[in-house]
Amino acid sequence: MKLAILSREPKNYSTLRFVEACKNREHDVRVFNTLKFSIDLESDYPDLLYRRKPIGSYDAVLPRVGASVTYFGTAVVRQFQQMDVFCANSADGILNSRDKLRSLQLLSRHNIGMPLTTFVREKKDILPAIERVGGVPVVIKLLEGTQGIGVLLAHTLDVATSIIELLQSQKQNVLIQKFVSESKGKDIRAIVVGDEVVAAMRRVAQGQEFRSNVHRGGTTEPVELEDAYKETAIRATRLMKLHVAGVDMLESKDGPQVMEVNSSPGMEGIETCTKIDVAGAIVDYIAARVDYPEIDFHQRLTVSKGHGVAEINIPEGSEYVGKSLINSGLSDKGINVLTLHRNGKVIPNPKSVRSLEANDRLLCFGRIESMKELVPEKTRRRRRPKLKKIKKSEVVVPPDASDGADVAGAVGDEDT
Repeated sequence: MKLAILSREPKNYSTLRFVEACKNREHDVRVFNTLKFSIDLESDYPDLLYRRKPIGSYDAVLPRVGASVTYFGTAVVRQFQQMDVFCANSADGILNSRDKLRSLQLLSRHNIGMPLTTFVREKKDILPAIERVGGVPVVIKLLEGTQGIGVLLAHTLDVATSIIELLQSQKQNVLIQKFVSESKGKDIRAIVVGDEVVAAMRRVAQGQEFRSNVHRGGTTEPVELEDAYKETAIRATRLMKLHVAGVDMLESKDGPQVMEVNSSPGMEGIETCTKIDVAGAIVDYIAARVDYPEIDFHQRLTVSKGHGVAEINIPEGSEYVGKSLINSGLSDKGINVLTLHRNGKVIPNPKSVRSLEANDRLLCFGRIESMKELVPEKTRRRRRPKLKKIKKSEVVVPPDASDGADVAGAVGDEDT
């Protein structure tokens, strides 16, 4: 395999590890400075120049696009895609994960656990927004921030309001997020490669610091994830349209809560902690995809009008619970089950005698109208109970909290 790595820091730990992993596997590899490309656009002939010279032919690209060069970096990745070069992460996937609001909007549509979050622009909406997430303390996040920069914890209404107004006056977009107190300064970083979590660690904040990221002095320990955390990390990565990602999750009383999905996760912390060859696992995945590319279902859909791919959930009390696939009648309706997702496990091409269980998710191909019939009629969303309006005099500050704001946050993408 001939692999191109997009990185502005060739001496960075992660970049060096990817190069080492390629050489150990006898792959050809070259590191390109993302900003040194020129994009040539011509009808039916997209091309790239590097330092004003043709780059030649490559089998795959591993983008390490930092937040500071997102626009140009994703343009380069998109050009590689137009040239039919496999990209470990697509331009759209990188953009989805880079914008915190956009990523949470995508995840919220698909029943992924996350801290209650709100986004407002006007001053008069700030206090009601804080009320809706449960009151202070609250986490305040810039939409585009990395390595804990631009994420703050406010313990009082006055401090929260002042911070948000200041950031908005500087034309900054901010999110207001519920503070998950039971996480106690800890979070999980899971590295997802394809459909597998290859490594995971728990990060623990030090002292009064509530940030757990390694860049802010947090310590790490290896962890074996429960199936619910694995499935959440894998689904979040898919929904972002990524193949390789670092998924940051809080351990809450309600299960995994996704904070962020990073398209360029750092290798040093996770490899040092777990002793797992994560870089090698990523290189192996890319090589496998180059040798055996997946079928693009969207291209296949145009062949047969009225057919498509859909995910069907089997809820509690469904008539299909307890029935085998062969007795379910799905095949009679022109629906073929491609994969079955159950308790964090993926069962490809399940046998016809396998019985269906509540909460199974089926990836199906078939007649669109038939699959629509299986989706239960939407029930009216219950409104949350109206929260009591918070008066400043009623605010209780946690005993260990100061009246100020602590800079805080999750590890972001590497700026490479």
